[in-house]
Amino acid sequence: MNTRIQALVSQIYPPEEAVDCTRLLDTLLIRMAPRLQGPESPHPAGRLPLDESDSIVITYGDQFSGAEGVPLEYLLRFLSEELEGHATGVHILPFSPFSSDDGFSVIDYRAINPALGAWSHVRAVSARFRLMADLVLNHCSSRSEWFAAFLRDEEPFRRYFITVEPGTDTSSVVRPRALPLLTPFETPSGEKRVWTTFSADQVDLNFAEPEVLVEMLDVLLSYVEQGAHMIRLDAIAYLWKEPGTSCLHHPNTHRVVQLFRAVLEEVAPWVILITETNVPHEENVSYYGDGSNEAHLVYNFPLPPLTLDAVIREDTGHLQRWAASLPQPAGTTGFLNFLASHDGIGLLPTHGILSDEERDALIQTVRDRGGRISFKSSSAGDIPYEMNVNYLSAVADPNLPDAQRARIFLVSQSIMLCLAGVPGIYVHSLLGSTNWPDGVEQTGMNRTINRQKLEYDSVVAELAQPGSLRHLVFEGFKRMLRARASDPAFDPGAAQRVIPSERELFVVVRHNGETGSKVLCLQNLSSRAVETTILPEVVSGADERSFVDLISGDRFYPYWTADGKVEIGLDPYEVMWLKVQ
Repeated sequence: MNTRIQALVSQIYPPEEAVDCTRLLDTLLIRMAPRLQGPESPHPAGRLPLDESDSIVITYGDQFSGAEGVPLEYLLRFLSEELEGHATGVHILPFSPFSSDDGFSVIDYRAINPALGAWSHVRAVSARFRLMADLVLNHCSSRSEWFAAFLRDEEPFRRYFITVEPGTDTSSVVRPRALPLLTPFETPSGEKRVWTTFSADQVDLNFAEPEVLVEMLDVLLSYVEQGAHMIRLDAIAYLWKEPGTSCLHHPNTHRVVQLFRAVLEEVAPWVILITETNVPHEENVSYYGDGSNEAHLVYNFPLPPLTLDAVIREDTGHLQRWAASLPQPAGTTGFLNFLASHDGIGLLPTHGILSDEERDALIQTVRDRGGRISFKSSSAGDIPYEMNVNYLSAVADPNLPDAQRARIFLVSQSIMLCLAGVPGIYVHSLLGSTNWPDGVEQTGMNRTINRQKLEYDSVVAELAQPGSLRHLVFEGFKRMLRARASDPAFDPGAAQRVIPSERELFVVVRHNGETGSKVLCLQNLSSRAVETTILPEVVSGADERSFVDLISGDRFYPYWTADGKVEIGLDPYEVMWLKVQ
């Protein structure tokens, strides 16, 4: 065990507990290190092991079903037959047995939900695609054996969970849900008030107990052993509890992330660590640490609501200013850029960017298009937390023709694909799905609106049907993914420059200094044709005063002014990725 790991343990725990934790960790690493096998050709040290060809599909393990195999077999079939050469990775949302929250209330971390398949099916996926696995570490299920042992007052499990004495002031604790923070449970020694940040079925784990931390590191490394190349730390911001504080982004939470990173660098340096923190932007990027000691990737949470706002209002002003404020890519860390996921579209990241009136208008449009709104508790009462809606349904008026809806949707997705970072593409976005209100009625959960499970043969037939909404979206997505993978200007570490432009447009230049490759990406997010002028320094080096559009493959001959400027017109909702060098 290296000194960095030992130092972090000593920062997290008092001396006596630190000694116990170090001993347990040492035993774990000696046991697990020989069992972890990395890639034969590791990426250069100090660089993200990702490039322009990489994109991650986000999906549930049982997204597809059929009569000829288990769901994980159908998922691999979809990835292999429909997306080979277009996506390199897959985030399979929690695949363990669970009791609620579509997998995020884990009963047994070391088992596969038998309804999905077996560990062999997970390994088969990871053999062909970079696998991201969830480590649901803030809480586990109230129906887990760990919690059952707690309810029996058994050691060590009576210390695995957090209990709060009556009268304890928890008023400053930040809540992600409009639900009680504490849930009473009966035990042989009397009623215990147990900390439940997310729901009564999701009991928070006590990381102040070293055995819990080592237990979860054991789970993490077991996922790596089964083929996980990326580990997503779910709801990590709430991890460390200390009454009298907000319990959000606690210093020890950051130290735990640093410890996980240090352990991975010791025994599995090829693994990428991702933090999931749906909070304002500055708080979110704090999980990079110093750029080398915490997360490799963080979710780009402002991107979904700001892109949605820009398309709905046909005004990219906020999106332009926010994107221009992002730091230049470092090549060692990056964003997981996404627009949709199994969760809703977060509203907290818009604070300080959208006005209250703009946020209210966005919420109303989502409601008008069939979406739901979820709330969280705050000192000011319950406030809107996220918009639960399918992204296609939210961004494109459902009353429009399918071809127009697909065009509007794809221009929004092109922003995610051209920005610096790694795209995380929710499977329902790829498939051109829309709202599923029947699911909300069935489960009583707003988030179910974007979690419909599909019969494999039926959806593949729809994807192949020319003119269908699914076909238009899926084929358009694949064209953009091929274009992105074709040029090193889209490497996550390549430079990014947002070009101030007309309010209807979003224009960004990606430039790879190592290869000299440069791409000018233009998106018209409005229902009207717009012309823009590109300055000479942006297009310097263009051959034959023309460009190739990487998406269509067509050569484009714009109008050049006498002083070297380029005038480009874009049709409504048109996307052009022009190769400059």
